[in-house]
Amino acid sequence: MDAMGGAVARLQELFEGHRLTPTQRRIAHCLVRRAGDAPFLSSVELAELAGVSQPSVTRFAVALGFDGYPALRRHLREAPGKEAEADDAEHTANEYQQAVAAEIDNLRLLAARLADPAPVTAAARVLAASRPLPVLGLRAASAQARGFAYFAAKVHPDVRLLDEGGSLLTDRIDAAAHAGASALLCFSLPRHPREVLDALDLARGAGLRVVTVADSAYAPVAHFEDILLPAAVGTGLVFDTACAPMLLGRVLLEAMCDELPGAQARLEEFDSRAAERGLFLP
Repeated sequence: MDAMGGAVARLQELFEGHRLTPTQRRIAHCLVRRAGDAPFLSSVELAELAGVSQPSVTRFAVALGFDGYPALRRHLREAPGKEAEADDAEHTANEYQQAVAAEIDNLRLLAARLADPAPVTAAARVLAASRPLPVLGLRAASAQARGFAYFAAKVHPDVRLLDEGGSLLTDRIDAAAHAGASALLCFSLPRHPREVLDALDLARGAGLRVVTVADSAYAPVAHFEDILLPAAVGTGLVFDTACAPMLLGRVLLEAMCDELPGAQARLEEFDSRAAERGLFLP
């Protein structure tokens, strides 16, 4: 992992184990997204970037166990890795390579998190048991939700893709709940649509257990009742890149296959029908 990936990992480790308020999670998420600049931001600058008040930044630092924000910033400045970051910058020729390198770091960070498979296993068990299984993803996350739903439908008997907002989204969540759904899978990526928060509140109110794949454990969609699986996005290009969330979705689907007794039989049946129909090129 290069210096930027190391900085992100150190920040994640710093925040773990603390029960943060929604405002504090917003500040934490901002620091993760600006990991390279984090040690040099003033409390006023951080407040402006996170869209919160300056006293909120101070309370955030205290919640992490520091005397105040200056102590938190000193801690971040003393963390190792700044020299390595400069060396890496010299060896990265252009912005495209930097974007690829950052995405590789995101995947390495994901691999490190998956050293403990328990959260993914728990999420897979919850999702596999839901009939039907609604899969939510709006705007930037719609591609992740659609890809997951496409493959999940090969092994799960009833997958319902929810990739359009508006009043119909409410109707479809209600319909899934009335049809017997016990869980909902949500992909949520920056910029997080307000409509996703409303949809998740509705799902919880209907008794659905929510599993969320988001770009950070401190994303604004994070909720203490949910199973949240974080996978960072790349921010080096004009539009974010989401290789890690996509891969995490496939890992979650792999774990679901282990929880679905008929998964292998369904796959073999599909392959047989596809061969009979000449569905794919030889």
